[in-house]
Amino acid sequence: MTRTMNLTTTAAPFLSYLDSWYTNLPSADLATIVGDAPERVAVFSIDMINGFCKQGPLAGPRVAALIPAVVDTFTRAHALGVRSLVLTQDTHDPNTPEFGFYPPHCVAGTPESQAVSELAELPFADQITTIEKNSLSSHLGTTLGTWMAEHPQIDTFIIVGDCTDLCVFSAAMHLRLEANALNLKRRVIVPAAAVDTFDTPVDVAQSLGIMAHDGDLHHVLFLHNMAQNGVEVVTMV
Repeated sequence: MTRTMNLTTTAAPFLSYLDSWYTNLPSADLATIVGDAPERVAVFSIDMINGFCKQGPLAGPRVAALIPAVVDTFTRAHALGVRSLVLTQDTHDPNTPEFGFYPPHCVAGTPESQAVSELAELPFADQITTIEKNSLSSHLGTTLGTWMAEHPQIDTFIIVGDCTDLCVFSAAMHLRLEANALNLKRRVIVPAAAVDTFDTPVDVAQSLGIMAHDGDLHHVLFLHNMAQNGVEVVTMV
């Protein structure tokens, strides 16, 4: 039997602390991060695709609003000499078990699975590597491990995109935990202004018979969890 909780009362001090923590996140300077060694830096965009930004059952305005920040991060990184630019994006098999938990989305071969035009039409788009994935993980069952093995010099990873508590969390934590397990000196940086998650209010969830999802809470709580585990969470880069 699970124990009874009254989070509206017991979690109030923590939520106040969480607000303060988020408000006071440090900033970081991309030029300083890159320094004189751009070959050691990679920028990963997670799931900035049509199916989460522009069309389909999981597209929403919160994620779409990230497009300018993600494009700006890629553009400035490229101008600083960074060439390890990666898009990991849902490209689902129509029979993926994930569709038992989420509506069918971003199926391979559909426009939903394609990068948003703002990224696809960057003048250096031909230098960007696309990694297709069939789950929340950018690493499991993908070619990202091979790509990383081919770029052993990279020790700094900047992660942008969506969703903070799902695919971004999975990618950042995999990179951080892999470094911990293998004693690798590695920075994993997540700029809070360039990641976000979706919002499903309680009343909407109840009317649809699905699980509610507070976007603000999940965004900040999972950023906090990442920071607690060694990911560098900053306001922006």
